[in-house]
Amino acid sequence: MPTDTYVPRSAWGILWRLAVALGAGFLTFGLVLSDIPVEPTARQGLFVLLDLFLGVVAIVLMPFSRHAPLTIALILAALSGFSGFALGAVCIVLVSLATRRRWQEIAAAGIVWLASTLAFEALHPTLDLPWWGAVLVVLSVLVYGLLVAIGVSIGNRRDLLVSLRERAETAEREQAARLDQARTTERTRIAREMHDVLAHRISLVAMHSGALAYRTDLTREETSAAAAVIQDNAHLAMTELREVLGVLRETDVPAGVPERPQPTLDALPDLLDEVRGLGGGDADVGCEIAPATAERLPDLPEQTSRSAYRILQESLTNARKHAPAAPVRVEISGEPGEGLVLRVTNPLVTLCTVRMPDDGAASRTSGAPPSGLGLTGLAERARLTGGELRAAPDGAGSFVVRAWLPWT
Repeated sequence: MPTDTYVPRSAWGILWRLAVALGAGFLTFGLVLSDIPVEPTARQGLFVLLDLFLGVVAIVLMPFSRHAPLTIALILAALSGFSGFALGAVCIVLVSLATRRRWQEIAAAGIVWLASTLAFEALHPTLDLPWWGAVLVVLSVLVYGLLVAIGVSIGNRRDLLVSLRERAETAEREQAARLDQARTTERTRIAREMHDVLAHRISLVAMHSGALAYRTDLTREETSAAAAVIQDNAHLAMTELREVLGVLRETDVPAGVPERPQPTLDALPDLLDEVRGLGGGDADVGCEIAPATAERLPDLPEQTSRSAYRILQESLTNARKHAPAAPVRVEISGEPGEGLVLRVTNPLVTLCTVRMPDDGAASRTSGAPPSGLGLTGLAERARLTGGELRAAPDGAGSFVVRAWLPWT
């Protein structure tokens, strides 16, 4: 169904319509005057004045067709039967009516137009031939059909322009929404990565500072080494925190900025050494990789490898945070087509309170308080990769984190 598209007219649009109406009106009025003798009768003079007056009325009413198109079109079409000067204004109004593409209105105006044409011919006979009336009807219908065709074409073009404009605006809104979603997704990804890293660093700081708090038997060298570890990890945590805050503050992510390189399972030996270093280098952190898996591990997709590294890093950090002296076992198995299976196991321990020997009152607990985000973040990371993660006691005194990631 055609839409009634309202297009505001500019000053230029009003002027050229007025010029066309006046030009066509004067031309038709001149043809009428050419049939009037030099010394017209009173009746002929009255018709000339009436023609001119009704033409002026038609031009004055023409702008109101914007508000009452059918009414003005019918009035002006009726006036054209008595005024040649009104013909230009009538044609413009009929074209404007046809732009609405409401065929009942077009038919009604066409009937009045045809009747007015016959009335004008009766007042100003052109040819005294018996068949001239039929020819005049055909010509009138053809002219009206041309006016309707012009109006329909203009209406279709207006609708097309409106549709294209709406599509462009919709595309811009969708593009802006996609950019916002991309920014949100990127910030979420970066925040998740930085949480994994910061949790690891802060856990190291908390554990070493906790050791310094209640270990009174450490030598000066051991105390200095622990303090150095605390300092290094605090500096690394601060640097990484600045990076994530800088990214999250950005309104627009600049194009072409390289992403921070993320570790994969290639860095697993370094991670295990770092975790073992929490116990002075002799912490029991074992890692077993199935022989068939070890051979194919370099072929693991990078995204899966990154996710696997982060899952192991967070799991080992949690194990050291909640069970500092307990052994930890890492098992990796799987192959292409079946998926990668990660399993981290550590004994369940009861968090104990340690009395400080210096004041005998203050109490401390090893590690940092849980944030509640670690396991949730791991499960979300596994889900986004297309896998799944479960973390719960196994009923035999151990806490098990088991993750399955797709390997195609």
